Order: sequence, then structure tokens, then C-alpha cells
Amino acid sequence: MSFYSPVITNAAEVAQSDDLHLFRYVEDPEQHNVDTYEKHGGYVAWKKVLTSMQPDEVIAEVKNSGLRGRGGAGFPTGMKWGFVPKDSPKARYLICNADESEPGTCKDRVIMERDPHAMIEGMAIGAYAIGSHLMFCYIRGEFGHCIDQVEAAMKQAYAKGHLGKNIYGSGYDLDMVVHTGGGAYICGEETALLNSLEGEKGLSRIRPPFPAVAGLYASPTIVNNVETLAAVPHIINRGADWYKTMGTEKSAGSKIFSLTGHVNRPGNYEVPLGFNLKTLIYDEKYGAGIPNGKKLKAVIPGGASTPYLKPDMIDVGLDYESLASVGSMLGSGAIIVLDEDTCIVWSIMKLIHFFRHESCGKCTPCREGTGWLEQLITRIEHGEGRPGDIEKIDDLCGNILGRTICPLGDAAVMPIQSTIKHWRDEWQYHIDHKKCPCANTHEFK
Repeated sequence: MSFYSPVITNAAEVAQSDDLHLFRYVEDPEQHNVDTYEKHGGYVAWKKVLTSMQPDEVIAEVKNSGLRGRGGAGFPTGMKWGFVPKDSPKARYLICNADESEPGTCKDRVIMERDPHAMIEGMAIGAYAIGSHLMFCYIRGEFGHCIDQVEAAMKQAYAKGHLGKNIYGSGYDLDMVVHTGGGAYICGEETALLNSLEGEKGLSRIRPPFPAVAGLYASPTIVNNVETLAAVPHIINRGADWYKTMGTEKSAGSKIFSLTGHVNRPGNYEVPLGFNLKTLIYDEKYGAGIPNGKKLKAVIPGGASTPYLKPDMIDVGLDYESLASVGSMLGSGAIIVLDEDTCIVWSIMKLIHFFRHESCGKCTPCREGTGWLEQLITRIEHGEGRPGDIEKIDDLCGNILGRTICPLGDAAVMPIQSTIKHWRDEWQYHIDHKKCPCANTHEFK
């Protein structure tokens, strides 16, 4: 089993749905070109902002919309923009976090490859709102095609006068830089990203100060996710009240979910927040169920760093509050489906190997703890588990959770804790019988 699936948008058949705005035109092969983007209403919001709105009005509109960060944390976007101090004499920066490194997540790359101007327009609006004249797009280094598409779109935006000097005769100047990262998971965390952008090692910073006050080059900085920024032009064009007609009271708007693993129709689906997880997996219009009539064993609802759900827990809304109520998180929106033949211990072994490898090493609990966890879990999966190992793992998780500078430590242990809680008998079977109880066996490579 792979934790990755092909990038499929599955947008064509629902392209007329009013719930679909981020993916409305991604099936158009020319949408990445500025002329086509403009034909579909592109840069109208940017012109509206520069010619008829004050920065505070833009922030208020985004705040009223209820838009929350789509990178994983879910922090209110307008509120974040409002944290930038108005009296700071320093330059201000807006950064688009396009590092997309959470296993199972492949939504931002679709926007960058197929509709990059939506991201650029959202970045420009955000930059104006905070008083920035220089914005950065930090793209994961392995995303070669994304980098090409975004750089080409940026050049087109300059050529059309959407970026550069005196945009639309407003007197406002705005430049953009595309920066490629080195492929480190930790650089998806905003302060590690800032260090990387400055040419330093991608290590997380202690907060406070927060980036909105002292970020890039110790200046006020806002870091937003690709999907978050791509939603902003739609909010400006159609209004905060329109945006709030989708989703739930506390989780407004739509979200792109990357559905992967053991489903018949893996891919990216844009649905309103609060959409039922079980429906997304089983409905013929979406995931269409599990291949070969297999039963469901587990679902990871928000990317590899979120707690697993049992089959009887998936009749739940895909929004921040509903998933929290069943002990998990929305995260990045990467839904990983595991069928009945999947070994839970094996899946956790794969995840802890990833997190151990990606730990930056700055914090002792994460640096040492993820290594110890990998050793213990690998030993159990290989039939060498010992009495008391489960308790040791649980104790290690407790000594990592909440004790690191960035959330990577939490991300590494929360899935482990959830599987011990829900599938402890499977862990114990590995130790007692020195083998896996599942139909499929896996070799660690």
C-alpha cells in the first residue's frame, strides 16, 4: 500500500456546482495562462481592492468571511493579517507557503500547476492588506512542474501590469519572488520556512515573537497556505456573506480534500466544510468505496500527523470542530483510507520512520524520542516485541507531546497514541504471537 495516489481533480462532473470555486476551472487546459484566467474573471478582485478598498477594509472582509488557514492549523486568516503592527517602520512581507509536504496531501500542487494566477492574485491582495511591497512564494523543491508554472504565471502577471510598479495607476508597487525549498518536511512549519528563506538551516523558532511582528529579516511577516490565498479573490468578488453560505458556523467555505489509499476513486475533491466523511469515501460521485469489496479498517482524516479513526467514527463532518469531537483533526485535508487487510502496526512503523527522518533535531524530545519510537515499533512489527513495549511507547509519546518547539513532535506521536487506544489488541497480538494478524504481511525496506 502506498500513502500517495495520483493527482486527480474529479472536478469536471461537478464544475457547475456553486460549492466549487477553487476547482471550477482547473479542467480547462489553458487556465494557467493569464488571458484565460482573466476571461474567467481573474484579477477583477485585485483591481477592485487597489481602486476602491482600503487595507483595513480588505482585512475586515476576509475576517468576516470566516476563512481559516488551509495548511493545517486552521487559524482565522483575517485575524492573522490584523496582527501586523501598523506603526512598524520596517518593511513587511507576505509569504505563500507552497511547501506541501504532509504525506497524502496533493491539493496545493493542483492549484499551482493548473490555476497559478489564483494563488498570485490572492497573494497580491494579502500583500496590499498588510502594506507589503514584496511577496515570496516558497515552493517545495521537488515540485518542478509547479515551479515552472508559477514562474511563468508570475512573468505573465508582470507583463499584464498585475505586478510591478504603479499597478493599475494606483501608485502601489508590488514585486514577487519564487523561492524553491530543499525538500524538508520541517520547512512547512512557518518559522522554519522563514529560516530557510533567509538562507539558514530549516529549524523552527521559539515564539513569541510571532512572524506577524518579527518574521522574515525580523520584520512583520504573514505566511499563508496556497489554498488559503487562492480563496481570497473569490471572497473579495462575491463577499463574505456568500462565503459563509458554505461550510459550518465555525468552519466557513469549501475545502479541497486529497482522498488516497484504499478507495476506488482516489483524487482531490472540493466540498463544503462539514461534508460527511463517510459520504466522501463511499459515494459513487466521490471515493466510490473500497476496492474488491473489502471492509474499512481505519481512516487518517487530515494527513499523516492526525489521529486515526475507527470505522464507527467516520459518520462525521469534515470540519475543525466535528473532527476534534471524535478525537482527531482536519489537518491539511489528506484523507488516507486503510482497508481490513492493512496492518496497523506496519502503517505506524512507516509513519514514525518518516517523522524520525524529517525531525530537524533541534528539540531533544523529538530528536531522541522519534528514534526510540522507531526502534521499538520496528522491533514489534518484525516479531521481536517484548512485554511492556506498548507501555514504553505510550510513555515515550507522553514525553514528546507538547514538549517541542514546533508541532512535529506532536504530529509524530498523535497517530501512535490513537492506534494504541483503538487497536491495542493488534499491537498485543504482534508481541504475543511474534507475527502480524493481518492477511497481508509487509517487509520493512
